[in-house]
Amino acid sequence: MGKLLTTREVARHLGINEKMVYTLIAEKGLPASKVTGKWLFPQHLVDQWVEAHTVNLSAVTGPTPSAEGLLIIAGSNDPLLEQTIGLFNGVYTDNLAVFGNLGSLGGIRSLKQDLCHIATSHILQENGQEYNFEILDQHLDTLPVVVNFCRRRQGLIVAKGNPRSIHQTADLNQTGLRVVNRKLGTGTRQLFDLELNRAGIKGAAISGYDHEVQRHMDIGLAVLSGKADAGPGIQPVAEQLGLDFVPWRWERYDLLIRKERFFGVPMQRFLGLLHEERFHRLASPYLGYDTTISGKMIFRQTTTNHESNQASEEEKR
Repeated sequence: MGKLLTTREVARHLGINEKMVYTLIAEKGLPASKVTGKWLFPQHLVDQWVEAHTVNLSAVTGPTPSAEGLLIIAGSNDPLLEQTIGLFNGVYTDNLAVFGNLGSLGGIRSLKQDLCHIATSHILQENGQEYNFEILDQHLDTLPVVVNFCRRRQGLIVAKGNPRSIHQTADLNQTGLRVVNRKLGTGTRQLFDLELNRAGIKGAAISGYDHEVQRHMDIGLAVLSGKADAGPGIQPVAEQLGLDFVPWRWERYDLLIRKERFFGVPMQRFLGLLHEERFHRLASPYLGYDTTISGKMIFRQTTTNHESNQASEEEKR
């Protein structure tokens, strides 16, 4: 048994007068036991009672590791994100950021289960313009903080010199052409299927459509090695590998953060990097990245159909 406190001792322990102790026993359920006419209070139960009645306590109770300085990021992969994680780990050596490549939907599910601190996502909404908010409404009870990481140009990565003359999605409908694909649950796969549908092409009719890889870089490497003629991906990967690129649209690639974790020290250090010149220098060598709104909070947009259609046309130009 732990230490037992008398009425006077528990009053001193709680910083209240003795009369209030009796009120707390009767009205608030303060743990106590009456022995030989005197109240005794197990100190460990009193302390637990105080903790249970604490208000404004962070709601974080999930299984995410609480190790000081650890930052877990999960979801859609990106080469610039990987470089930024490396920058973070090099600058803040008392912290550690790690990444799990699960695709946009996998990242959101991990955020829901409190398995990560940041989810990365670029899932296009039905209006063809906004990103992420609809899928967040479907999976999360409380909307997280949405911070932009960057904007990226999505399209088809094709071989250098574009020997198959692929200038639009419809050109994938060629005999003998092979593609490589991303996995279900990724924003890139979602966009590829949308573009194929617009072009009137069934994915199953294209050789290699079922050949799925994990990363944008894997798409580029498959094209570079000649294992595929084309695949959906981002322009910076084509740039890094010296391949050609057929653009579809600019997209927003966001960081999704549970509100109760937003002000943590590792989190604020990571987000702070997005406002620094050394971050922008990481992106500047490659076409297809736009960091003008990196680090800025994103809020749900309310637009009319006319405004949405106009914005969608701007994306395509």
